[in-house]
Amino acid sequence: MSVAVVTGAGRGLGLQTARTLAQRGHSIVAIDVDADGAADTAAAVGGRGFGCDVADRDAVREVAEQVGPVDVLVNNAGIWRFGPLLDLGREDVIDVVNVNLLGTLWCVQAFVPGMAGRGGSVINLSSGAARMHSPGTGVYPTTKNAIEALTVQLAVELGPLGVRVNAVAPGSILTEATAKILSESDRAERERTIPASRMGRPEDIADAIAYLASDAAEYVTGQTLYVDGGLTSGKVTAR
Repeated sequence: MSVAVVTGAGRGLGLQTARTLAQRGHSIVAIDVDADGAADTAAAVGGRGFGCDVADRDAVREVAEQVGPVDVLVNNAGIWRFGPLLDLGREDVIDVVNVNLLGTLWCVQAFVPGMAGRGGSVINLSSGAARMHSPGTGVYPTTKNAIEALTVQLAVELGPLGVRVNAVAPGSILTEATAKILSESDRAERERTIPASRMGRPEDIADAIAYLASDAAEYVTGQTLYVDGGLTSGKVTAR
């Protein structure tokens, strides 16, 4: 059975990704900085759960040693610290870079060597924010641009090992967290500007990840798939 690691699996997109991959026959390794969240996800999908901060390179390697060889790695863990760039504190910048960018690299370094010669798929999470820059979003968009560049470089370096590397960039997704902070009018206004006429669902992102993890995408590598209802193609101004 294929083994799939999902980071940031305790809630939101990570939780749905773990569910979707499990439904498609993968054995799930759920990793989250919240150990209880990782354990809950693992219990829900019949997998294994590990509490781990992906920004801690040594901790990630310890988990990889316990897990053993894997076939799929989904680097979903990510954080943000919003604010004007001129006002950002040192720790806020370091935290976002450490989790979003370096955390992705540490997971690749820890889990990919076990894929060599067996083949495997790595899916990194970018964001629509990599294309649509807004004031006050800190270095979050910068890290997502870096993820896309890292994805291409990894695809080139890891291709000879039989490992494919791609990224998925979600647009405006209605998760449990966003549902709590968006009023009905805010949601309606946001949906009015999206060509697909709705916000995305976690399932939309998980399905895209599952495709890139599957044999159906065996000739796809070095790509970033934007799953955003057309939002980054241009906002709708009238209905």
